[in-house]
Amino acid sequence: MNQLVAAVPADSNPGMAADDSEEPPSTSRRHDRWSDVPQELWEDWRWQMQHAIRTTSQLVELLPHSPEQIEILSRLESQYKLAIPPYYFSLINVEDPADPIRLQAVPSAAEAQQGLGPQLHDPLEEDLDSPLPGVTHRYPDRVLLVTTHVCSMYCRFCTRKRVTMDREGWDAPSHDDRRMVAYVREHPEVRDVIVSGGDPLSLPLARLKWFVHSLAEIPHVDVVRIGTRVPVTLPQRLFDPELIGVLASAGKVWIQTHFNHPREITPEAARACRNLVHAGMPVSNHSVLLRGVNDSVPIMRSLVRGLLRIKVRPYYLFHCDPVVGAGHLRTSVWKGLEIIEGLRGHVSGLAVPTYVVDGLHGAGKIPLMPNYLVSASEQAVVLRNYEGLLFRYQPEGGRLEAPSRQATSGYASLGVSNLLAGNESLLIPEGNRRMLRRLEYRHAAAARPAVLEVASTPETLPPKPTPRLKVAPRAKKGTPAPARARINQVATGTPLLAAAVETQLQQAVVPVPAAEPAGAAQVVRPVRARSARRPPPTLAPPHAEDPLEVPPLHTLIRRRLPPPV
Repeated sequence: MNQLVAAVPADSNPGMAADDSEEPPSTSRRHDRWSDVPQELWEDWRWQMQHAIRTTSQLVELLPHSPEQIEILSRLESQYKLAIPPYYFSLINVEDPADPIRLQAVPSAAEAQQGLGPQLHDPLEEDLDSPLPGVTHRYPDRVLLVTTHVCSMYCRFCTRKRVTMDREGWDAPSHDDRRMVAYVREHPEVRDVIVSGGDPLSLPLARLKWFVHSLAEIPHVDVVRIGTRVPVTLPQRLFDPELIGVLASAGKVWIQTHFNHPREITPEAARACRNLVHAGMPVSNHSVLLRGVNDSVPIMRSLVRGLLRIKVRPYYLFHCDPVVGAGHLRTSVWKGLEIIEGLRGHVSGLAVPTYVVDGLHGAGKIPLMPNYLVSASEQAVVLRNYEGLLFRYQPEGGRLEAPSRQATSGYASLGVSNLLAGNESLLIPEGNRRMLRRLEYRHAAAARPAVLEVASTPETLPPKPTPRLKVAPRAKKGTPAPARARINQVATGTPLLAAAVETQLQQAVVPVPAAEPAGAAQVVRPVRARSARRPPPTLAPPHAEDPLEVPPLHTLIRRRLPPPV
């Protein structure tokens, strides 16, 4: 079993971020093998890299494997590098063979299986779009630079496995570095440069500084993106203020990282990402859709919400590329659409990534999403929202189209066709919770008494408990008794609608005599008449004996009376 330890607070260095009050969804973990390592060493990225698991023999000491599996893993080791820092290995539940962290980092016999669909060495044909070694120029305004073949942890689904299958990897001596930067400088159409690898944060600090500063100094370059999984697999590297300073000082640096599962969002990862954000570098996330790792709506909801808590914006959800050895981790496209359907409208729009398939033959990223356009006609479209609610929408301005009339010899349109015809504007799924809440709100509003607001007395005088109307001691001759009774109902606080008594107040309230001091009592002033465009509701005649009828819900009105003269 893994031993869990408490999260350690961030350094007191003023240049680094402190932990926020909101906890990430995961916790700090440490495998029993390293339980006695001092915390100072555990937080040293150099110690983590020096003690990374790099061979099958080291691996089988920590995870049980059968002799047949060990033989297969030994063959895979000769084809694709293995490296797992102790920090990231500690996130694995060693008792679960299908653990989502294990599936990403630990070699599996399934990688050697055939017949799992196409498995290509260069599925995106990056080499064919490479004008010189280490440069991929596919989009008009973007180039990708492969600066190293080294990673802190080698993902089993990596698109660029071909880089590490050869132990020498891509040859990138300093003269090739200069050629790559010169290519960007000589192409003014390039606005966005992705510094990738491998993982560029595994570069020596001086070389990394040369890359980011040389690129940032090119006037036509707007953005320098660093593609790295270090915040996930080796966050201790970003505890180093010097590294943070090098990246921040370039001024144009954005960070693209790669969280795939909520368990990866640990306090250490949160600290690393906040160090970047607090230094002025936006951080976005690329996830890869992987079978058994994050191919479910609840897991993805937890992941994207956890990312927002640590100030990381979910950016892309990639369909897993058909690369050699990753067939067992790929899902259907329908699974990706199902996940986006479960995110859109259910979590913050900031948390919804764009689901893309990276096309074969260098076709680039193809965005996919559920279909929200249900049908269309010349005048209108029928759209669907995340609840399944269907509604008619007329996209252009101007005169509204009259509903079509069915021929007497035919039969009426139903459903979507009826929406397009304009006979209906909305189809609501049965049991829609939001519409049920609307009904509850309407019933509650209808039952809530409307209160007439009265002019307040000056603050120097004590308020009176019950505002009352000042009515002349003697009613005018001929004033019907029912009208006086209704006015008295308002004066004594009987709940009536303000709009329903508006005209009666105008006709029957008698102003206070001028001799009475101003502010001596709270006085209800006559309510101003509504504009001519929208006259007040029609009232029953003054002599009617029946009480006033409550108008429909949409005519409920609250009116603020003018202050006393």
